[in-house]
Amino acid sequence: MLLSPEEWEVVALSLRVAVVAVLASFPFGLLIAYGLARRRMPASFLVENLIQIPLVLPPVVTGLLVLMLLGPNTGAGRVIEAVFNGPVAFSWVGASLAAAIVAFPLMVQTMRVAIEQIDPILEEAIFIEGGGAWQAFRYVTFPLAFRGIAAGVVLAFARAVGEFGATIVLAGNIPGKTRTLPLAIFTRMNQVEGDAAALRLVVIALVISVASLVVSALLTRRAHRAEA
Repeated sequence: MLLSPEEWEVVALSLRVAVVAVLASFPFGLLIAYGLARRRMPASFLVENLIQIPLVLPPVVTGLLVLMLLGPNTGAGRVIEAVFNGPVAFSWVGASLAAAIVAFPLMVQTMRVAIEQIDPILEEAIFIEGGGAWQAFRYVTFPLAFRGIAAGVVLAFARAVGEFGATIVLAGNIPGKTRTLPLAIFTRMNQVEGDAAALRLVVIALVISVASLVVSALLTRRAHRAEA
C-alpha cells in the first residue's frame, strides 16, 4: 500500500498534532490526576466532573465553545495569538488544542487510577524522613505509577489522532495545514472515486489505533504485575 505525498503529509500532520497535544497537556494532566487521586485539590468533585465534560459533550459543541472562548475577538484569543504569532482558530495550533481538550479526560482518568493503586503509606515514609511532597512524588509516586502514567499518555495520543468534531470546528479542514487523518478520510469519502484513498487512510488510522491500544494494555498489565 503506497501513499501519495499528500497522504503522507496528512499522516505527518496528524502525528504532529497528537504529539503536541499530549506534550502540552501532560503536565496539567499529571498534576490534576495526582490531586484527584490523593484528594489534595479543593472541590475535587467539581474538578473531576469538569474534566469529564468533553467525554459527554458532542465534540462539535466542545470545538464551538473553545472557539467562542479563544477566538480572535476575545482577550484570551489575542494573548494566544501574540504568543504563537498567529490565531488559534484555523491553524495547526488550534487542531492540537482541540485534540488535547478531547483527549484530556482519558489521560487524567488513566493516570489517576495508576496513582490511586499506590499505597499512601509509601509516600508517608518520605515525610517521616523529612522529605516534602515533591520528594514523595519524585521518588515514590512517579516511579511506581510510571507504567500507568505512560498508558494514559498513549491512550490520549490515540484519541488525539482520531479527533474529528472539535477539530473541524476550531481548526477547519485546510489541506496541508489542519487536515488530519479523520478529516482527510471524511473528505475522500465525499469525493468522486475517493474510496481507495479513504481506505488507505483508514488502514493507517487502524494501525495507529491498534498499536496504541496494545502498548497501553501492555503497560497497564505490567503496572499491575509490579504492584502485585
